[in-house]
Amino acid sequence: MRDYGKVHSSFWASKTINMLSDDGKMLALYLLTSPHSTISGIFRLPDGYVCEDMRWSTERVSKGFAELFEKGFANRCETTKWVYIYKHFEWNKPENPNQYKAAKKIALSIPEDCVWKLDFMRDWRRFLGITDEDFPNRSETVSEPFLNQKQEQEQKQDICAEQSSLECPTESALPPPDPVELLPLSDKTEYAVLEDDVQKWVEAFPGVNVAAELRRMKVWLTANPRKRKTRRGINAFVVSWLSRQQDRGGGRSRYDDPVEDDQFVGMI
Repeated sequence: MRDYGKVHSSFWASKTINMLSDDGKMLALYLLTSPHSTISGIFRLPDGYVCEDMRWSTERVSKGFAELFEKGFANRCETTKWVYIYKHFEWNKPENPNQYKAAKKIALSIPEDCVWKLDFMRDWRRFLGITDEDFPNRSETVSEPFLNQKQEQEQKQDICAEQSSLECPTESALPPPDPVELLPLSDKTEYAVLEDDVQKWVEAFPGVNVAAELRRMKVWLTANPRKRKTRRGINAFVVSWLSRQQDRGGGRSRYDDPVEDDQFVGMI
Protein backbone atom coordinates (compact mmCIF):
# COMPACT_ATOMS: atom_id res chain seq x y z
CA MET A 1 0.00 0.00 0.00
CA ARG A 2 1.21 3.51 -0.83
CA ASP A 3 0.26 6.86 0.66
CA TYR A 4 0.02 8.40 -2.78
CA GLY A 5 0.44 7.57 -6.47
CA LYS A 6 2.22 9.63 -9.12
CA VAL A 7 0.28 10.62 -12.23
CA HIS A 8 2.07 12.51 -15.01
CA SER A 9 0.27 15.32 -16.80
CA SER A 10 0.89 13.38 -20.04
CA PHE A 11 -1.67 10.86 -18.74
CA TRP A 12 -4.43 12.88 -20.40
CA ALA A 13 -2.59 13.06 -23.75
CA SER A 14 -1.80 9.33 -23.86
CA LYS A 15 -3.18 7.47 -26.88
CA THR A 16 -4.22 4.58 -24.64
CA ILE A 17 -6.11 6.87 -22.26
CA ASN A 18 -7.78 8.74 -25.11
CA MET A 19 -9.18 5.43 -26.40
CA LEU A 20 -10.92 4.78 -23.07
CA SER A 21 -14.47 5.64 -22.09
CA ASP A 22 -15.08 8.01 -19.17
CA ASP A 23 -15.42 5.01 -16.85
CA GLY A 24 -12.21 3.53 -18.26
CA LYS A 25 -10.30 6.77 -17.65
CA MET A 26 -11.66 7.03 -14.11
CA LEU A 27 -10.72 3.42 -13.30
CA ALA A 28 -7.23 3.87 -14.79
CA LEU A 29 -6.70 7.00 -12.68
CA TYR A 30 -8.00 5.14 -9.63
CA LEU A 31 -5.51 2.29 -10.17
CA LEU A 32 -2.59 4.72 -10.38
CA THR A 33 -3.60 6.49 -7.15
CA SER A 34 -5.42 3.73 -5.29
CA PRO A 35 -4.70 3.34 -1.56
CA HIS A 36 -4.36 -0.39 -2.29
CA SER A 37 -1.64 0.05 -4.94
CA THR A 38 2.05 -0.69 -4.41
CA ILE A 39 5.43 0.54 -5.59
CA SER A 40 5.43 -2.32 -8.14
CA GLY A 41 2.16 -1.45 -9.84
CA ILE A 42 0.85 -4.90 -8.94
CA PHE A 43 -1.56 -5.51 -6.10
CA ARG A 44 -4.67 -7.40 -5.01
CA LEU A 45 -7.88 -5.49 -5.69
CA PRO A 46 -11.17 -7.38 -5.13
CA ASP A 47 -14.40 -5.91 -6.49
CA GLY A 48 -15.45 -4.89 -2.99
CA TYR A 49 -12.52 -2.49 -2.62
CA VAL A 50 -13.35 -0.70 -5.87
CA CYS A 51 -17.09 -0.68 -5.21
CA GLU A 52 -16.58 0.94 -1.82
CA ASP A 53 -13.96 3.49 -2.95
CA MET A 54 -15.68 4.51 -6.20
CA ARG A 55 -19.31 3.78 -5.33
CA TRP A 56 -19.63 1.54 -8.38
CA SER A 57 -21.63 -1.64 -8.87
CA THR A 58 -19.77 -4.92 -9.39
CA GLU A 59 -21.02 -5.04 -12.98
CA ARG A 60 -19.57 -1.59 -13.64
CA VAL A 61 -16.25 -2.62 -12.08
CA SER A 62 -16.02 -5.79 -14.20
CA LYS A 63 -16.85 -3.86 -17.36
CA GLY A 64 -14.18 -1.27 -16.51
CA PHE A 65 -11.45 -3.86 -16.05
CA ALA A 66 -12.44 -5.58 -19.29
CA GLU A 67 -11.96 -2.28 -21.12
CA LEU A 68 -8.56 -1.60 -19.50
CA PHE A 69 -7.39 -5.07 -20.55
CA GLU A 70 -8.70 -4.66 -24.10
CA LYS A 71 -6.94 -1.29 -24.51
CA GLY A 72 -3.65 -2.55 -23.05
CA PHE A 73 -3.56 -0.48 -19.86
CA ALA A 74 -3.89 -3.15 -17.15
CA ASN A 75 -4.87 -6.75 -16.48
CA ARG A 76 -6.67 -8.26 -13.52
CA CYS A 77 -6.69 -11.96 -12.75
CA GLU A 78 -10.26 -13.00 -12.06
CA THR A 79 -9.06 -15.90 -9.91
CA THR A 80 -6.70 -14.06 -7.56
CA LYS A 81 -8.00 -10.51 -8.14
CA TRP A 82 -4.43 -9.25 -8.55
CA VAL A 83 -3.97 -6.24 -10.86
CA TYR A 84 -1.00 -5.55 -13.17
CA ILE A 85 -0.57 -2.01 -14.57
CA TYR A 86 1.52 -2.69 -17.67
CA LYS A 87 3.64 0.49 -17.85
CA HIS A 88 3.81 1.32 -14.14
CA PHE A 89 7.63 1.20 -14.00
CA GLU A 90 7.90 3.51 -17.00
CA TRP A 91 5.98 6.14 -15.05
CA ASN A 92 7.15 5.33 -11.50
CA LYS A 93 10.72 4.01 -11.54
CA PRO A 94 12.21 3.05 -8.16
CA GLU A 95 14.44 5.86 -6.94
CA ASN A 96 16.95 3.95 -4.82
CA PRO A 97 18.14 0.38 -4.03
CA ASN A 98 15.69 0.01 -1.15
CA GLN A 99 12.78 0.75 -3.43
CA TYR A 100 14.08 -1.80 -5.95
CA LYS A 101 14.22 -4.38 -3.16
CA ALA A 102 10.69 -3.51 -2.03
CA ALA A 103 9.36 -3.77 -5.59
CA LYS A 104 11.15 -7.09 -6.10
CA LYS A 105 9.70 -8.50 -2.86
CA ILE A 106 6.18 -7.62 -3.97
CA ALA A 107 6.78 -9.17 -7.40
CA LEU A 108 7.89 -12.44 -5.82
CA SER A 109 4.67 -12.53 -3.77
CA ILE A 110 2.43 -12.78 -6.86
CA PRO A 111 0.30 -15.95 -6.44
CA GLU A 112 1.32 -18.92 -8.58
CA ASP A 113 -2.16 -19.20 -10.11
CA CYS A 114 -2.25 -15.57 -11.22
CA VAL A 115 -2.84 -15.61 -14.99
CA TRP A 116 -0.45 -12.75 -15.81
CA LYS A 117 2.44 -13.72 -13.50
CA LEU A 118 4.65 -15.06 -16.29
CA ASP A 119 3.92 -11.99 -18.42
CA PHE A 120 5.03 -9.70 -15.59
CA MET A 121 8.15 -11.74 -14.92
CA ARG A 122 9.07 -11.71 -18.59
CA ASP A 123 8.63 -7.93 -18.82
CA TRP A 124 10.25 -6.84 -15.56
CA ARG A 125 12.34 -9.60 -13.89
CA ARG A 126 15.59 -8.25 -15.32
CA PHE A 127 14.62 -4.69 -14.42
CA LEU A 128 14.00 -5.72 -10.79
CA GLY A 129 17.04 -8.00 -10.56
CA ILE A 130 14.97 -11.16 -10.04
CA THR A 131 17.37 -14.06 -10.49
CA ASP A 132 16.74 -17.59 -11.65
CA GLU A 133 17.19 -18.66 -8.04
CA ASP A 134 14.46 -16.23 -6.94
CA PHE A 135 12.09 -17.32 -9.67
CA PRO A 136 12.88 -20.20 -12.05
CA ASN A 137 13.14 -19.03 -15.65
CA ARG A 138 9.98 -20.60 -17.03
CA SER A 139 9.60 -20.43 -20.79
CA GLU A 140 6.38 -18.68 -21.74
CA THR A 141 6.46 -19.80 -25.34
CA VAL A 142 8.21 -23.17 -25.57
CA SER A 143 7.26 -26.22 -23.55
CA GLU A 144 9.92 -28.16 -21.65
CA PRO A 145 10.34 -31.07 -24.12
CA PHE A 146 12.02 -28.69 -26.58
CA LEU A 147 14.99 -28.21 -24.21
CA ASN A 148 17.40 -30.96 -23.30
CA GLN A 149 19.31 -31.08 -20.01
CA LYS A 150 22.45 -29.48 -21.44
CA GLN A 151 20.48 -26.60 -22.96
CA GLU A 152 18.64 -25.99 -19.69
CA GLN A 153 21.94 -25.90 -17.78
CA GLU A 154 23.52 -23.48 -20.28
CA GLN A 155 20.43 -21.30 -20.24
CA LYS A 156 20.48 -21.16 -16.44
CA GLN A 157 24.19 -20.22 -16.43
CA ASP A 158 23.59 -17.44 -18.96
CA ILE A 159 20.74 -16.00 -16.94
CA CYS A 160 22.70 -16.13 -13.69
CA ALA A 161 25.59 -14.32 -15.37
CA GLU A 162 23.25 -11.63 -16.68
CA GLN A 163 21.54 -11.19 -13.34
CA SER A 164 24.75 -10.97 -11.30
CA SER A 165 25.22 -7.37 -12.40
CA LEU A 166 21.66 -6.51 -11.30
CA GLU A 167 21.82 -7.77 -7.73
CA CYS A 168 22.58 -4.29 -6.40
CA PRO A 169 20.89 -1.75 -8.66
CA THR A 170 22.33 1.74 -8.66
CA GLU A 171 20.21 4.69 -7.65
CA SER A 172 19.60 5.52 -11.30
CA ALA A 173 16.92 3.48 -13.04
CA LEU A 174 18.21 0.48 -14.90
CA PRO A 175 17.74 0.76 -18.70
CA PRO A 176 15.54 -1.88 -20.33
CA PRO A 177 17.25 -4.25 -22.79
CA ASP A 178 17.22 -3.31 -26.49
CA PRO A 179 14.57 -5.27 -28.42
CA VAL A 180 15.52 -7.46 -31.39
CA GLU A 181 12.21 -6.75 -33.10
CA LEU A 182 8.97 -4.86 -32.34
CA LEU A 183 5.69 -6.58 -33.27
CA PRO A 184 2.55 -4.40 -33.55
CA LEU A 185 -0.33 -5.38 -31.24
CA SER A 186 -4.09 -5.00 -31.44
CA ASP A 187 -4.07 -2.10 -28.94
CA LYS A 188 -1.68 -0.13 -31.22
CA THR A 189 1.28 -0.67 -28.89
CA GLU A 190 4.27 -2.84 -29.73
CA TYR A 191 5.61 -6.09 -28.26
CA ALA A 192 9.37 -6.04 -27.70
CA VAL A 193 11.04 -9.31 -28.71
CA LEU A 194 14.20 -9.73 -26.63
CA GLU A 195 17.40 -11.63 -27.40
CA ASP A 196 16.51 -14.24 -24.75
CA ASP A 197 13.29 -15.01 -26.61
CA VAL A 198 15.08 -15.33 -29.95
CA GLN A 199 17.65 -17.73 -28.46
CA LYS A 200 14.91 -20.00 -27.09
CA TRP A 201 13.15 -20.08 -30.45
CA VAL A 202 16.39 -20.76 -32.33
CA GLU A 203 17.02 -23.77 -30.05
CA ALA A 204 13.43 -24.99 -30.33
CA PHE A 205 13.15 -24.53 -34.12
CA PRO A 206 16.62 -25.27 -35.56
CA GLY A 207 15.33 -25.48 -39.12
CA VAL A 208 13.92 -21.95 -39.12
CA ASN A 209 15.62 -18.60 -39.68
CA VAL A 210 13.99 -16.99 -36.64
CA ALA A 211 15.27 -13.46 -37.31
CA ALA A 212 13.92 -13.51 -40.87
CA GLU A 213 10.56 -14.91 -39.72
CA LEU A 214 10.23 -12.20 -37.08
CA ARG A 215 10.66 -9.59 -39.80
CA ARG A 216 7.97 -11.34 -41.87
CA MET A 217 5.66 -11.41 -38.85
CA LYS A 218 6.10 -7.68 -38.37
CA VAL A 219 5.30 -7.00 -42.03
CA TRP A 220 2.26 -9.30 -41.92
CA LEU A 221 0.89 -7.78 -38.70
CA THR A 222 1.46 -4.27 -40.02
CA ALA A 223 -0.44 -5.09 -43.20
CA ASN A 224 -3.28 -6.86 -41.31
CA PRO A 225 -4.24 -4.62 -38.37
CA ARG A 226 -7.50 -6.48 -37.75
CA LYS A 227 -5.60 -9.72 -37.19
CA ARG A 228 -3.06 -8.34 -34.74
CA LYS A 229 -2.80 -10.09 -31.38
CA THR A 230 -3.07 -8.93 -27.79
CA ARG A 231 -0.05 -8.73 -25.50
CA ARG A 232 -1.27 -11.93 -23.90
CA GLY A 233 -1.71 -13.81 -27.17
CA ILE A 234 1.34 -12.69 -29.16
CA ASN A 235 3.70 -15.36 -27.76
CA ALA A 236 1.42 -18.19 -28.86
CA PHE A 237 1.12 -16.53 -32.26
CA VAL A 238 4.91 -16.41 -32.70
CA VAL A 239 5.44 -20.02 -31.63
CA SER A 240 2.64 -21.28 -33.88
CA TRP A 241 4.13 -19.40 -36.85
CA LEU A 242 7.62 -20.82 -36.20
CA SER A 243 6.22 -24.31 -35.61
CA ARG A 244 4.55 -24.32 -39.02
CA GLN A 245 7.77 -23.16 -40.65
CA GLN A 246 9.67 -25.93 -38.85
CA ASP A 247 7.17 -28.50 -40.15
CA ARG A 248 7.73 -27.19 -43.65
CA GLY A 249 11.46 -27.59 -43.31
CA GLY A 250 12.09 -23.91 -42.72
CA GLY A 251 11.08 -22.81 -46.20
CA ARG A 252 7.91 -21.55 -47.83
CA SER A 253 6.60 -19.90 -50.91
CA ARG A 254 6.36 -16.14 -50.81
CA TYR A 255 2.63 -16.54 -51.41
CA ASP A 256 2.08 -18.73 -48.34
CA ASP A 257 0.22 -17.15 -45.44
CA PRO A 258 1.22 -19.23 -42.40
CA VAL A 259 -1.32 -17.57 -40.12
CA GLU A 260 -4.42 -17.69 -42.27
CA ASP A 261 -6.09 -20.78 -40.82
CA ASP A 262 -8.69 -20.71 -38.02
CA GLN A 263 -6.36 -21.43 -35.13
CA PHE A 264 -4.27 -18.34 -35.86
CA VAL A 265 -7.00 -15.93 -36.93
CA GLY A 266 -8.96 -16.66 -33.78
CA MET A 267 -5.98 -16.37 -31.45
CA ILE A 268 -6.20 -13.46 -29.00
